[in-house]
Amino acid sequence: MTSVDALLGQVVPAVEAAVGAYGVSVLTQAEDLAAGETVRLGQRLLARILNRGTDAASVEAAVSDLAEPGEDRDAREAQAALRFQIEKALREDPGFAAELSAMLPQRPTVQATGQGSVAVGGDNKGMINTGNNMTIRLSR
Repeated sequence: MTSVDALLGQVVPAVEAAVGAYGVSVLTQAEDLAAGETVRLGQRLLARILNRGTDAASVEAAVSDLAEPGEDRDAREAQAALRFQIEKALREDPGFAAELSAMLPQRPTVQATGQGSVAVGGDNKGMINTGNNMTIRLSR
């Protein structure tokens, strides 16, 4: 079974990219050939989320808030509201979670073997140190 939190980590950024690219019109916009793959994926995911038959209005409201957060809300609040609505849908229906998971591109499996081995499954944004008695000096 797919972890809802892991799935949210992949679904929400794609949907946010679609909303960021198209604003509120993402709710009705046809797939744009000039859009990047992440945006198109976000459009497909959002269309499936909206067409699952339950509480589409709450998701649409969250998309609208993210597209135009207004003066009294910031983008982080709008992102959190959208994430909450998607998470609610996924937790209510494990089959739906599996369906959305199947729509996502497959990530390569990484595996490290042996003493001191390191496996990085995504972008490494920091240092990795596996040496004994290692000293790292940073220069500025």
